[in-house]
Amino acid sequence: MPAVKKQPVNIIEPYVKIRNLSFSHENRKIFDGINMDIPKGKICAVMGVSGAGKTTLLKLIGGQLRPSCGSVKVDGKEVKKLSLPALYQLRKKMGMLFQSSALLTDLTVFENVAFPIREHSNLTNSMIRSLVLMKLQAVGLRGAQDLMPSQLSGGMARRVALARAIALDPMMLMYDEPFTGQDPISMAVLLKLIKTLNESLHMTSILVSHDVKETASISDYIYIISNGKMISHGTPRQISRTKDDNVVQFMKGLADGPEQFHYPAGDYCEELFQTVKGNNDS
Repeated sequence: MPAVKKQPVNIIEPYVKIRNLSFSHENRKIFDGINMDIPKGKICAVMGVSGAGKTTLLKLIGGQLRPSCGSVKVDGKEVKKLSLPALYQLRKKMGMLFQSSALLTDLTVFENVAFPIREHSNLTNSMIRSLVLMKLQAVGLRGAQDLMPSQLSGGMARRVALARAIALDPMMLMYDEPFTGQDPISMAVLLKLIKTLNESLHMTSILVSHDVKETASISDYIYIISNGKMISHGTPRQISRTKDDNVVQFMKGLADGPEQFHYPAGDYCEELFQTVKGNNDS
């Protein structure tokens, strides 16, 4: 009987593949050998306390920073080995929603969204107009196209920034603390937009945040970073069931736990009495 020929296994490479990544800044170790896979078409959250290096990770993925050691691959390309022109081409596939929105204050809403299209394409004004109106319609702000950034609320500014981030139809969109400073309604709108845009545009999304409940509600997978290490990863359901004290403290927002309130210091009483003694001697 002839042997049955095995069918080749179709292995789908993650859109972002990070291996043994280490990075230091001014003698401070920010990452110490972390590994991460960001699958295509999914929303992956990177979470951790303030100062854990979440924004730094986005800069390493975008090639703004170079790792001390390890590998960061985006769409199969080793970021740190790319020439400058090749890096610029890769960045065209990336959209970025900045924490501060970073709108150009002297341009209208329309021109803010049109800016990357004008810079990176040779489209006619008519085609640019159609694209901009489509992006603004997607975020519900087509009627605000003639407003200046100073006339926008915080939530509206974030949505304009999101329209600009998707202006070139990127393969991947990175969100840097998108929910910071948002009221409950704006928060709900942003959550719905991120989920809807990811599904309709078939994008890969990396969501950096420390807003636990909101981020977990739309994420397919979560990575949690603490003290330079990847302390946990999994689906929101898996993360919610973990017994790790560091993860439980962060996810539940507990004041007491491994993450200490006080910055490392010597004995308080000893230092205090030394100060008092020094003052008396003088």
